[in-house]
Amino acid sequence: MFFWKKIKDRKPKGKGLDRLGTSLQTNLYWFKNDIFMDDASIIYRRFRSQPPHSRDCILIYADNMTNSDFLSQYVVRPFMNRTLPKGASGQELADYIMESVIQGDQVDCSQSFVHLSDAIARGLGVVLVEGCDYGVTVEAPGWDRRTITEPQAESVVRGPRQGFTENLGVNINLVRRIISSPNFKIKHLQVGLQTKTKVAIVYVETIASTALVDEVVKRIENIQIDAILESGYIQELIQDGPNFSLPTIGSTERPDIVAGKILEGRVAVLVDGTPFALTMPYLFVEAFQANEDYYNNWLAGTFRRVLRYISFLITTSSPALYLSLISYHPQLIPTPLVLSIAAARKNVPFPGFVEVVGMGLVFEILREGGVRLPQPIGQAISIVGAIVLGDAAVNASLVGAPMIVVVGLTAISGFVVSSIYDPAVLMRLFLVLMASVFGLHGYVIGVMAIVLQLSSMQSFGVPYLSSLISFSSQGMKDTFVRLPWWRMVLRPRYLGAKNRERLRSKSRSKSP
Repeated sequence: MFFWKKIKDRKPKGKGLDRLGTSLQTNLYWFKNDIFMDDASIIYRRFRSQPPHSRDCILIYADNMTNSDFLSQYVVRPFMNRTLPKGASGQELADYIMESVIQGDQVDCSQSFVHLSDAIARGLGVVLVEGCDYGVTVEAPGWDRRTITEPQAESVVRGPRQGFTENLGVNINLVRRIISSPNFKIKHLQVGLQTKTKVAIVYVETIASTALVDEVVKRIENIQIDAILESGYIQELIQDGPNFSLPTIGSTERPDIVAGKILEGRVAVLVDGTPFALTMPYLFVEAFQANEDYYNNWLAGTFRRVLRYISFLITTSSPALYLSLISYHPQLIPTPLVLSIAAARKNVPFPGFVEVVGMGLVFEILREGGVRLPQPIGQAISIVGAIVLGDAAVNASLVGAPMIVVVGLTAISGFVVSSIYDPAVLMRLFLVLMASVFGLHGYVIGVMAIVLQLSSMQSFGVPYLSSLISFSSQGMKDTFVRLPWWRMVLRPRYLGAKNRERLRSKSRSKSP
């Protein structure tokens, strides 16, 4: 007794114990009075195996995280109806329990207090037996799961209606159903010193570059943080160029998008507890691509893609161009239009810069308020607020009517490229500042600075503008335009795929 008191007085790290002992009472003591002390959610279920060689056993699990009915039927009942081998102990007894007693698919054993306590915290059941220095873990998840629905932020007219959920196993199966190949590989990791969040790295072994897979695994393994509550934590910690707003790692809720990226040679990361999957590398051109481009006729897909590029130019440049023209270069505007703008702004007391920045700020406030409020109220506030404030501002001569048109066109264009909406807002503000000081010259300098920044960026070793500056005809076939499938024979060269051919020779004919 004195010996155990001395051990109990030691500081953390298992209170001096790293492995289970053969005494069930001692093992239970450490779980109840050390690891899970003052935790009322941990259940300790005592029972005995069948005579004549009865042994005391105990089942430990977390309430509301484990399926207690499953444990009762397939763990406790088989133990109580079976006699354990006389004299068996250690690994021999643990193997017998896993192979002949417990009626579950996913069972394992361990001697480590740390491993077993982590298993209990993740929702597994742990069985301890008198005379055995191994604990047997049984997977029996019992928490509620959200059903598979279509992602609200990525809805489509034509395409699959399934979206990821917060359950990692379900998300892996959604991708596996699309890529039903033995070459589809999964690597599991745990990230977060406290949360120990499960992370799955998925890829196609015969396509993805080994160097890319190893780099993704290395970056995730090097993360040392208390908690990973969402995939955005990992995205920020492993991405290239963290100080620039444009994403270098893709994010999506759709399994078909993840499957498409993987089949091009990319790697995807699925995180338990979030429906957002990460894909890497992620290049600038991907912000203008949509999964529907590949489900519809290639001409329609090309038209919509060109619209996205035009919308990006409008949402980033129109306020800066408007400000520079009315403030520095009115001679470049047709005379009737100059007179119309001058008449509309005649009673406005503020300079053009204040007008542009002020209205842009008001719109962003309305948008943020609409997003944070409950959906029915948020939609009403954002729509009514924009109309009322815009009309009142014009009537009060606080802003000119042309400014309302520019702000409206800028906002609508920004929604077309929603995946890079926030970076577009920051680019817009930067160009407005440059135009307010130097006019059109400042706008041109600002555009050049942005292009130079994009040119210097990389995503997992791949230049950010690779596809846009490619000089090969094959590399340009899925950038500004989306050519028909029979023309896109090879996977992108810049991804370094092991097997670049994705269209077999027999399928290359344009006619059936």
